Amino acid sequence: MRPLAQALSIALHPVVMPLLTLVLAFRLDPHISFFLPAPVQWFTFGMVAVMTVVFPVSSAVLLWRSGAISGLTMPLREERIVPLLMTMLYLGMCLYLLHRGPHHPATYALFTGVLLAVAATLAITWRWRISAHMVGIGGLLGGLSGLQLLHGTFAPLELAVLIVLAGALGSARLLVGGHTAGQVAAGTAVGFLCTWTCVVLGIQL
Repeated sequence: MRPLAQALSIALHPVVMPLLTLVLAFRLDPHISFFLPAPVQWFTFGMVAVMTVVFPVSSAVLLWRSGAISGLTMPLREERIVPLLMTMLYLGMCLYLLHRGPHHPATYALFTGVLLAVAATLAITWRWRISAHMVGIGGLLGGLSGLQLLHGTFAPLELAVLIVLAGALGSARLLVGGHTAGQVAAGTAVGFLCTWTCVVLGIQL
């Protein structure tokens, strides 16, 4: 079970969650994507992938190679501060670039929620080790739940599949000894509340 838990933790790493959230939002909610030609959608996915996956991963590797962090998993709470700051910078740049395109306001609100979730994770990490994995998947659930509440364009059953996946990820984080139950629950709540609130209330930067 432990190898499976580790594989799930890698597959659902928080660094891929902004891109996965956007792809699912575009596919499940036509309100925010129907007016965008396919090439524009793919260009958007590519840009988000570079800004939220390639850049943060490359930065983490550089920090590891320089000795600033002990490993890519960043087992020590203090090691996560700088990578989180860099991730916030990349997300801010990503949001700026999204604003350069003809996107639905809900898309901007969704990424504002993601940025807020990372900022909250950073603030908490100064004092306590919260589960970034659960912040990520909690943000996915919050963003899609907010879109479902606003537009109702996909069935709650589709969200149920993601909820089960989130539960599996939480169990995986406990199984590999990465976090306590409290850290897993807190991460889920922080991610969910940040994206859900921004999407439902239309909060955007």
